[in-house]
Amino acid sequence: MKHAVQLIVYPDSMGGNLNELSLVIDEFFPSMFSGLHILPFFPSAGDRGFSPKTYFEVEQSFGTWEDIKQLGSKYDILADIMVNHISYKSEYVQDYLKNGEASPYNDFFIDLNKIWEDGVVRQADIDNMFLRRVKPYSTYQSEAFGEKTLWTTFGKEEPSEQVDLDINSADVRKYFVDIFAHFAVNNINIVRLDAVGYIIKKMGTSCFFVEPDIWEFMQWIAELASQHEITLLPEVHSHYSIQLKLSENGFWIYDFILPYRILEALLFNDGRALAEYLKSRPHNQFTMLDCHDGVPVKPDLDGLLDSKDAQKVVHVCLSRGANLSKIISEKHRAEDGFDVHQIRGTYYSLLDCDDDAYIAARALQLFTPGIPQIYYVGLLAGKNDQERVDETGEGREVNRKNYTKNEVKEAVNQPVVQRLLKLIDFRNVYEAFDGEFEVLDAQENELRLCWTKANKCCVLIVDVATNRSVIEYTGENGTTLQYFV
Repeated sequence: MKHAVQLIVYPDSMGGNLNELSLVIDEFFPSMFSGLHILPFFPSAGDRGFSPKTYFEVEQSFGTWEDIKQLGSKYDILADIMVNHISYKSEYVQDYLKNGEASPYNDFFIDLNKIWEDGVVRQADIDNMFLRRVKPYSTYQSEAFGEKTLWTTFGKEEPSEQVDLDINSADVRKYFVDIFAHFAVNNINIVRLDAVGYIIKKMGTSCFFVEPDIWEFMQWIAELASQHEITLLPEVHSHYSIQLKLSENGFWIYDFILPYRILEALLFNDGRALAEYLKSRPHNQFTMLDCHDGVPVKPDLDGLLDSKDAQKVVHVCLSRGANLSKIISEKHRAEDGFDVHQIRGTYYSLLDCDDDAYIAARALQLFTPGIPQIYYVGLLAGKNDQERVDETGEGREVNRKNYTKNEVKEAVNQPVVQRLLKLIDFRNVYEAFDGEFEVLDAQENELRLCWTKANKCCVLIVDVATNRSVIEYTGENGTTLQYFV
């Protein structure tokens, strides 16, 4: 796995399908990305791919496994496995509801008898949980059972479209074994474990990243991935201490703190909190500013934020067209009621479409140790798509625009995008980024990030009051050069 810049993209969001995506990247971004995180490209019943029916097919409108293999011959390919759930419309759920105990998938799912011995809901247990919907179970009409109630962590529908898997089942473990083998032969070498924090259901707990129970599964799936030379990336939105534990146990993790810290620094002209964070964070992280969801706030930064300060950030973002996802469980809100889970909007819009501020943010991301990922809307300096939000009623659509090839070409010609592409190229080719990282002393309105290797050195200097960014670096003849970003 290379450590250069990666692109996060939907299979149909730049050109309409996987083949066109490949052509778009070849034409407009040649040699720009070492890897592609292709968001779910499987047949799905909703949630823009995150409610998969199967992992053994590619959605026909996107292309074929041959398209994935071809992309995998040029890039590290990162694909998602929703380890917590599968679509209600999948053959697995449908066969179970039709054939009951005679179904080969009889042990795939979690009915209430697996949660409570008598199968009776206890609200006191649910009140402890970190909920993603008001009721974490759904009742389905069933040919075999009449009615069947199953655990459903996610889903806006009633009954939910996403049915939880029982990861304690030997049959489910075999299912994962088959998926990893299939991914490996199709040139997928990084797997994101989506929603992995929710896989353990244990009453009396939050049912989120339940320790020590979850570590057995993490160790098991890590060994499985290793057999196929696949790197794992657990996706866990939780208190930062959980991320540190994952890192200490050898996993790559997401830096879900960085997007907020950079945003905060640029909005309020103060880089001190960001500088202190950069001094202590683990380096085995995937970094991002934006993604298909939003900028994380709670619970990712619990213990790091004052709610009043966070509310100021939220207020500015809302004034610039953002929308919010909220914490459902009252128990998991702040004492003062602050309940923002994520701030949803394009990062360019959150920074008021200020080119200098946006480039400063990207420069800070690209100088932060780890593997940088650029979301496709961010790559193209996209603005909030409120029309799409109004049309769908889905707040996350604010940052999920689909681009035609001509729209990509038009976006690439923007000066801010040209500046970003030049910056990405510098990050990819300058050899000091394989060396040692240091946060240099600076005034509160300034950040100085340094990389050194042998006789090469580069220092990013960002003034968060003026959004001016400059890179001082060692040239080929040993002289110090300046690159005004």
